[in-house]
Amino acid sequence: MGLDRRELHAGGYTRNDGAVEFYTRVHALLSPTSVILEFGAGRGAVVEDPVAIRRHLADLRAPQRRVVGVDIDPVVTTNPLLDEAHVVDGWALPFPDRTFDAVVSVSALEHVRDAAPVAAELDRVLKPGGWICAVTPNRHGYIAVGARLVPNRWHSAVVGRLQPGREARDVFPTAYRMNSGKALGRLFPSSRFDHFTYGFNVDPVYFQRSRPLASIVGYLGPLVPERLAPVLMVFIRKHEPA
Repeated sequence: MGLDRRELHAGGYTRNDGAVEFYTRVHALLSPTSVILEFGAGRGAVVEDPVAIRRHLADLRAPQRRVVGVDIDPVVTTNPLLDEAHVVDGWALPFPDRTFDAVVSVSALEHVRDAAPVAAELDRVLKPGGWICAVTPNRHGYIAVGARLVPNRWHSAVVGRLQPGREARDVFPTAYRMNSGKALGRLFPSSRFDHFTYGFNVDPVYFQRSRPLASIVGYLGPLVPERLAPVLMVFIRKHEPA
């Protein structure tokens, strides 16, 4: 099935809504006093989402929490969902070791070109027992495969046609260096991390201009093996000292 209109009328989202799935699980992993790093935080475009539950879930702030955002784009300083924002150069992070209880990243890992140093920095600033939580296209799913067939210079135009509500300023070049279970296992080795990543069959929002095509993709989605699911829900926990 494509987007289930019955579900959309009952709350504005479906059972395959990737944002609801991801943020619900993130909230389950956070404590009331967590210190959170939003990696690739951007401008906080989610505040413009017309669906209230997605806006609510994406706001990780709480009275005793601290949400710190980093991005290479200075627009991060305008993000209203952050307690603190930093513009970084080359993803060297300006924080002491073991600063954060969780790293949260939404649609950012696919843009990382220097995966090894980025992974090392996330490891460095994450406390033992802390979580890396990310939602990102699966390198082997149709979103990433399709994107790799289109030169980066054309991404804004193509995405604009497929997703009429997506602004050009929210489209960036992709690399897909951290977008498979194998790559994540290499970057965050099992000697130091436990992996709970899974594939997720999101709503076919990239085809919202064509209801017939969206219906076809939505129908075939559940038949696709998990390793080919369009999106990875990345949940990686750093080992605590023995």
